[in-house]
Amino acid sequence: MIKTLIFDFGDVFINLDKEGAMQNALKLFGLEVFEADMIETNMQYEIGRISTEEFIKFYLSKFPNLSQTQIKNAWNYIVKDFPKHRLEFIKNLALNTDYKLILLSNTNDMHIDFIKTHVYFYNDFKQCFDKFYLSQEIHLRKPNKDIFEFILNENNLNPNECLFVDDTKENTDAAESMGFHVWDIDETQEDVANLFKIKTTLF
Repeated sequence: MIKTLIFDFGDVFINLDKEGAMQNALKLFGLEVFEADMIETNMQYEIGRISTEEFIKFYLSKFPNLSQTQIKNAWNYIVKDFPKHRLEFIKNLALNTDYKLILLSNTNDMHIDFIKTHVYFYNDFKQCFDKFYLSQEIHLRKPNKDIFEFILNENNLNPNECLFVDDTKENTDAAESMGFHVWDIDETQEDVANLFKIKTTLF
């Protein structure tokens, strides 16, 4: 029996353009692929090990021809729209009180600040959840198993009673290996608001 629903944020609730953001950044940087130090810096930023100021300073030192605004715009290019019907879905779930609701997202300060500015109902969305975990704040990230262990221990959960919804197979595979029920959502064809129509066998 599912008692807890754990949701990713990007491409589950808010739409992202991962491929477009990557191509936009590579074009800006004049690269064909991201270099190892960039990947490592991005990851350190995502788990809150470096600040936004340090993150931007790294990119300015690597690409001195660029401005701080260009770097911020390239970083936030990935964030797109947040369909209102998904807010209504999670609000109704919160009112229902049948499930403990947890958000678990790999994200960072710049993206969250951007979303707060552009999604007027962000606070309403956040308040729907019993717990709201961002990788930048808990210094852990998916798909590492320690983040799932953290969620289980912090909330005294049984993984067999949890459904984890994420758009990245690597993340759902890690959770599934630990006993979670999972939905590797295909954001191009599926919508989280249809959860109870698609995952009927779990409820």
